[in-house]
Amino acid sequence: MDPATVGGGGGEPEAAAEWRARAVGGMEYGWYRAVPGGTGTTLLALRLARGAEAAVASATVQAALRAILDAHPVLRARLRGSASGSPTLAFPSAAAPPPPPLALELLPVPESAPDFPSLLEHELNRNPWTAAAATATASEHEPDAPPVLFATLYELPPPAGGGSALFVRIHTAACDRAASASLVRELLAQLAGDGAAAAAASEPEDAAVRASLEERIPQRDSWKPFWARGLDMVGYSINGLRTSTLPFEVTGTERSTQMLRLGFDRDETTRLLDACKQNGVKICAAMAAATLLAARQSKLQLASNQQETYSIATLINCRKFLEPALDDHNVGFYHSAITNTHAIHGGEELWELAKRCQDSYTNAKNNKKHLTDIADLNFLMCRAIENPQLTTGSALRTAVVSVFEEPVVYDLSDLQSKAGVEEFVCCATVHGVGPSIGLFDSIRDGQLEFACMYPCPLHSRKQMQEILNKVKQILHEGSIGDDESFEDCT
Repeated sequence: MDPATVGGGGGEPEAAAEWRARAVGGMEYGWYRAVPGGTGTTLLALRLARGAEAAVASATVQAALRAILDAHPVLRARLRGSASGSPTLAFPSAAAPPPPPLALELLPVPESAPDFPSLLEHELNRNPWTAAAATATASEHEPDAPPVLFATLYELPPPAGGGSALFVRIHTAACDRAASASLVRELLAQLAGDGAAAAAASEPEDAAVRASLEERIPQRDSWKPFWARGLDMVGYSINGLRTSTLPFEVTGTERSTQMLRLGFDRDETTRLLDACKQNGVKICAAMAAATLLAARQSKLQLASNQQETYSIATLINCRKFLEPALDDHNVGFYHSAITNTHAIHGGEELWELAKRCQDSYTNAKNNKKHLTDIADLNFLMCRAIENPQLTTGSALRTAVVSVFEEPVVYDLSDLQSKAGVEEFVCCATVHGVGPSIGLFDSIRDGQLEFACMYPCPLHSRKQMQEILNKVKQILHEGSIGDDESFEDCT
């Protein structure tokens, strides 16, 4: 293993007898298939304050990560492939000896990534699970499978502001967006040395060790007649074939995930959230509608009022629907998706389209499709991975945009200051199977911010920048009128 990288296993693998395993669930299997291709690496990126001595920073981070690993056994798991049968998640058993200290090394940044934003993209696209997928073992008890977590610490040079940067990469089968937000809070509490907060963050839980998402869904909520499942599969397939995409810049080449950030100041955030409330929609519906309008308006070659059909994936945190119900401290993958299509001709009003987006996914959710259709969507995702030619341009794009039903709300300025963390980002890769734009939204001390992920060079940074600037303009005009100025996203 790279000495600059630490895995959830914490050093040399334990003896096979000290491991216990369970078969992955359907959603976990989907991510097992998707991550090697480039979609589903969850990244926690923290920029640590300037002035901290390297040795102190490394020791503090090492202790914080160990506390997080001790609290969440799934982060110490190994994801084992199988030449015959289902892959498994393997966990150190209760009888296993304590793991050795994490060998976290502080490294200089590479020449190709001299600052925090470029280093973030560099870390985002390091994928240790790609090689592992190519050498899947048939032995269920083989301990030399890759861990689900890797962490790296870099020393930032003075031109980049100094300090250091911590990057934690987690296989999405073991960590969804809600869990990653919870882990950031826990890491900040540990780094801050806040006794009460750190103690709460270190409270052990093992929900993901015991059962997968599908095993926790009440049977009354997951059952669907065979004929209904067949109709839905046909419907999803037909909708996938007739939906339009954003223009592709370069196809047929190796891809990576790049990120742009779209931010709103406090006044802009307040006005936008107030406008959403007045129009009876959530911010996810407004953002999806603005993105579809910007996508349609970017196609200058289309005739006026020429209609196209676009797809939206709305991601829903299912923890509260499970038995027993879980909270975000329970690390694992417990999200599902609802996919809807919308016909867009370019002349729609923002709030009318946002209401359509809201009603579509709300109606589907009321019919429990976020629980009943998990297997269907996983099956179709795996078929797309196996047969990329089934998607437009073999680009593996399943939607124009993906949004989360609820934003993550952070009120962490005091804790962040105590922890010596200048900024942090939670995001995930999308350049395998997935949307053209993956939006990871958060509200931080009253300010709305989006980490906007996209596959490159399938889409260019210039292309995405122009679309996101248009998205912000549409939201600005829809919430406070077009007579005031707005700032481009950066």
